[in-house]
Amino acid sequence: MTGAAGVLALVLLWIGYLHRNRRITWLQAVADRLGTYFNQPGWVALPLALFLATILTALLGFIWDVSLHVGKGRDAGPLANPAHYFILVGLFFLFMAGMAAIVLPLDEKPGPAAVRITRTWYAPVGGILLAGAGLYALIGFPLDDVWHRIFGQDVTLWGPTHLMLIGGAGLSLIGVLLLEFEGRHNRPRPDEPDSRRMWLLRSFAFGGLLIGLSVFQVEFDFGVQQFRMVFQPMLIVAAATVSLVAARLVLGRFSTLVVVGFAVVVRTIVALLVGGPIIDAPRNVFPLYLGIALVVEVLALLPLVRRPVLWGALCGLAAATVGLWLESLWVDAMFVNPWPASIWPELLAMSVPVGVAGGVIGGMLGTVLRGEPLPRPAVRRTLVVAAVLIVGAAVANGLAHTVPENATATVTLTEAPQQNGERMVFADVRLTPADLVSDDPEWLEILGWQGGVGSESPGRGLVVDRLERVEAGHYVSTAPVPVSGSWKTVLRVQDGRMHTALPVFMPADPGINAEEVPALNTFTRPFVPEITVLQRERSFDYPSWLFGAASLVVLACSLILVAALSWGAGRINDRYPHTTRSAPAEPVASA
Repeated sequence: MTGAAGVLALVLLWIGYLHRNRRITWLQAVADRLGTYFNQPGWVALPLALFLATILTALLGFIWDVSLHVGKGRDAGPLANPAHYFILVGLFFLFMAGMAAIVLPLDEKPGPAAVRITRTWYAPVGGILLAGAGLYALIGFPLDDVWHRIFGQDVTLWGPTHLMLIGGAGLSLIGVLLLEFEGRHNRPRPDEPDSRRMWLLRSFAFGGLLIGLSVFQVEFDFGVQQFRMVFQPMLIVAAATVSLVAARLVLGRFSTLVVVGFAVVVRTIVALLVGGPIIDAPRNVFPLYLGIALVVEVLALLPLVRRPVLWGALCGLAAATVGLWLESLWVDAMFVNPWPASIWPELLAMSVPVGVAGGVIGGMLGTVLRGEPLPRPAVRRTLVVAAVLIVGAAVANGLAHTVPENATATVTLTEAPQQNGERMVFADVRLTPADLVSDDPEWLEILGWQGGVGSESPGRGLVVDRLERVEAGHYVSTAPVPVSGSWKTVLRVQDGRMHTALPVFMPADPGINAEEVPALNTFTRPFVPEITVLQRERSFDYPSWLFGAASLVVLACSLILVAALSWGAGRINDRYPHTTRSAPAEPVASA
């Protein structure tokens, strides 16, 4: 895979060299033709066309990849998973789109913020950021393979190198929006007003940003989250505030509804492709964001909207309270795990600071894209650093959990009719101690997964049964669960900070020297850290310091990307002339 990407990169570098030395003209001709259609310079139009075509490919590959891990388990190798090809192609062409923006300008300096590369070669800031985000994501591919060789297969979305892949793709949309801003101020026909077409494209870019920041939640979308429930609302409010606050400032009235509508359409199409008869993998749902969009639209009626940073903070506060309450109605109706009443105190403690921080970042991003002055450098840097620290503190709190000592469950299995040859059972569960779980836990369920995708498999490889409470410490299943074949069936509990599990059935796995854990008719087993059950393939045979050090390397790369995006936005804001601060722009009416 690396060899193929390297060969393609050499071909593209050769084309870029020929273009820079004016030995070919077709690349400029294609870019200029697209630029004429959109009234954008070619160094914006061609990269945006490449980006729009490829980011959707990467999204499909990503959701497909997660569904395969949920339904089938670990990969036999990096080339054994067909979804990996979609991801790699999407991320490679994302990087290529950024490089096209860097290579294309020949006889011009692409705007006052452009970065000088040679005496006569200047690159737009947005192109540099887009290429950087794509490179950051691509680096995650070989690092992921190295990571698995050292630490085993971490079958979770939140593996550090997995976060590089999805984080680079998601944050690349900020580079796209900044590149489009640079193009907007260097149009071939500057006196021609913006068309409805460009307004819609910007809306779709903000919709892409909303989707990109939402992919961190995808484990919750499938109902196989391996981290505490409180992360889901925090991640929802973070994605919504950054995207929707900036969109409302830039695009005007009702734009957040268009952005949310675009995100819903794209996620629906991908969900139907993955969970429908074409790919036939486990189904997924996704956040709606409509409640938060309505909150932002209402708050945009206030005069405070003329002060974007403060208004963004207010939007973040409202999104993390009223907006999340509205979103919870959708979550309760559509998701496997609704939000219990008991989660709300910690939910608010994490989501409100993150929402305010996200609103401030969204307000500053919107300010840049509107061409209005940001706060002075010391203030805006402090705000960005504070936002990063707030998110970091919330993540650290969410990761904190406990595993009960001397706690067990006695499980009695009752046979149910087989499904396609799979042994199916009902479970009667008695916890010791009886007061181990409160009356309102985040979840107490039996999860069966990795049974094999396809309509012939129960649940297409994923079955989740939320247990019904009979009395304190006594629970029964409401639907049969599989306990044979390749299924990994687990009793899971998350109640406040307690996060634990025990195996009901585990197949023998010679690849990791694991013996079968049989589904006896009656058994008593201790609760253990959930990671040792759900991530059975992980290896813990390494020095204790190594995992922390490797994670810090990934964190450093991520902070470099955040710093680069902040630098790019600040540079553009400082170098371009500012417009007079006013109410947010309204959608254009011209065709």
